[in-house]
Amino acid sequence: MMMADWNETGRTLAGALLGAALLGLALMALRFGVIENDLLPRDCGSGGEDAAWSCGLTWLLVQSFHAQRLGWFALFAGALGFLSGWRRLAWIGWFASVAGLVLYCADYAAVGVLLALFTLLRNRAPVAALAEAPAERGQGERESGQ
Repeated sequence: MMMADWNETGRTLAGALLGAALLGLALMALRFGVIENDLLPRDCGSGGEDAAWSCGLTWLLVQSFHAQRLGWFALFAGALGFLSGWRRLAWIGWFASVAGLVLYCADYAAVGVLLALFTLLRNRAPVAALAEAPAERGQGERESGQ
C-alpha cells in the first residue's frame, strides 16, 4: 500500500469516526434527554402554538422508528453504496446507520454501517491512473500483436 493511499484511508476513517461520534452524541442527547424523559407530548389533540412544533417532531420521530424505517433506509443506502462504489451514498448510509443504531433501529442499521464503512475504506485508484489505464493496455496489446 502506497503512503498516499494510507493517508487517504486514514483521513477517511478519522472523518467517519469523528462525524459518527458527534452525530451519536447529539442523538443520544435527543434520545435520553428528550424522548425517554417524556418531554415530547403524548396527546397532541389539545393544540396551541407550542404543541405544533413539538407534535410535528413527535410524529417524525415515531415515523422513523415505526417498522424500523430508519434502519431499512440505512441498510439500503449502505448496501447500494457498497454495490455501486458510490462514496456519497456510502456517507449517507454511514450517518443514517449511526442514527439508526442510537435511535432504536439497530437490527438493520448494524449491517448498513458495516457496508458503508467497507465502501468508505475501500482504496480508490487515482483519476489520472484510471484515465491512462485503458490507453496503456490497448497500446501494449497492439505492440505485442495480440
